[in-house]
Amino acid sequence: MAVSKEALIRKFTQAIREGNAGIFAGAGLSRASGYVDWKNFLRPLAKEVKLDIEKEKDFLSVAQYCRNESGTRGSINQEILNAFNAKVCENENIEIIARLPISTYWTTNYDKLIEKELERKDRKADVKIDSDQLSNILIDRDAVVYKMHGDVDHPASAVLTKDDYVLYDKKRSLFRTILKGDLISKRFLFIGFSFEDPNLDYILSQIHAFLDENVAEHYCFFRRVQKTDYSKDEDYGYEKAKQDLRARDLARYGIQTVFVDDYSEITEILRDIEFAVKRNNVFISGCADDYASWGRDKAEGLARKISEFLVKDDFKITSGFGIGIGSSVINGALVEIYRSKYRHIDEYLRLCPFPQGIKDVAERKNVFTQYRKDMISDTGVAIFLFGNKKDPTDSSRIIEAPGCWEEFLIARNNKNVIIPIGSTGFMAKRILDEVKANMDDYKYLEKYINVLETEVDVDKLAKTVTVIVKEQRMAE
Repeated sequence: MAVSKEALIRKFTQAIREGNAGIFAGAGLSRASGYVDWKNFLRPLAKEVKLDIEKEKDFLSVAQYCRNESGTRGSINQEILNAFNAKVCENENIEIIARLPISTYWTTNYDKLIEKELERKDRKADVKIDSDQLSNILIDRDAVVYKMHGDVDHPASAVLTKDDYVLYDKKRSLFRTILKGDLISKRFLFIGFSFEDPNLDYILSQIHAFLDENVAEHYCFFRRVQKTDYSKDEDYGYEKAKQDLRARDLARYGIQTVFVDDYSEITEILRDIEFAVKRNNVFISGCADDYASWGRDKAEGLARKISEFLVKDDFKITSGFGIGIGSSVINGALVEIYRSKYRHIDEYLRLCPFPQGIKDVAERKNVFTQYRKDMISDTGVAIFLFGNKKDPTDSSRIIEAPGCWEEFLIARNNKNVIIPIGSTGFMAKRILDEVKANMDDYKYLEKYINVLETEVDVDKLAKTVTVIVKEQRMAE
């Protein structure tokens, strides 16, 4: 059955947050990088055996005919090397899925796009190509990439012909076993997949036979059949009806179809998923050498309370360990983590203390700027409070912290939800004034701006901030 884009974004985002999301990539995902689809891959091979690829539907048979006629796999192996070693273009879809905090990737593609993009995102990929690699675990891996049909560097063992599929259980049966487990326990998003692969069809059928309707829910994209694709109305009607039947058939296996009118919509949906995932990660910016009328205990109580409330509602806190504020942010998070989150500290708290001992001023500034960008890049909400420090040239003088302003600019550029607690004064007040001057960009704060500007009650402020953050998570 078909599901809406909004439902997909909400449900798959939740699966990512819960740590049970997976990506299954087909040939369509790699096409934007410049690689050919299966039809065009087989075109030169079909020509060798005097077949017109435009008239063929069963591409497995075409590959098998080529293997039969040549007597060896040599021509097939060479074509794999030629087709999947070509220079590639940027592919935003792959960039996004590599950035998402997902640890399980399956693909039937031979190319190396996924693992290379993971590496570019500083994520260590444990790539599984052969069955004997499945029992080995790469230390400190961030993701596992299962290449169930082989890899371009090993064309002789790539799965392509009918014989390869027949022998799959003998040579790669463990891939099927692991995939069954993942399809039962995780929620997959299929991208660029046509569902014409016999292997996946066999696996899905087995799961359905064992579990009947108690299967996990997965999602796939189909480009909706367009009337402009056909010269005759009856042809359009036939193909549309057939596509609807296909979507209902996939629903038997728990795979829900998301229809798009154009493939560019897939990129937009992936962007929205990434944005929604980030909104569960909250950056708390603030430092204080002077607490002004608040006093130290009350100021630390506010930071602690905000952090505690957010963790209670399953948000993850990122802190740069700002002077006078950072320790309270950490303490508040830890209180709730130890109380109700099974002590899973890494799931709810990310600490990013700034590098120390850099004496060169210019180098220090550059390092800190890049560090701030990296720290904020994975967050979707930024909360600002206080923001002052001692003047480096006169320790008796308190100034607004320029680093706090830079974090605001980075967060704004990152399209974070901005929440300045202006009543704490200093740089937080300056940020709130900036927000008030541009309220059209911060409409989500309209009914809360007065509270953020004037309220000094710790509980009321902490609750207000939590409400804003929760509303924006719901608005995804």
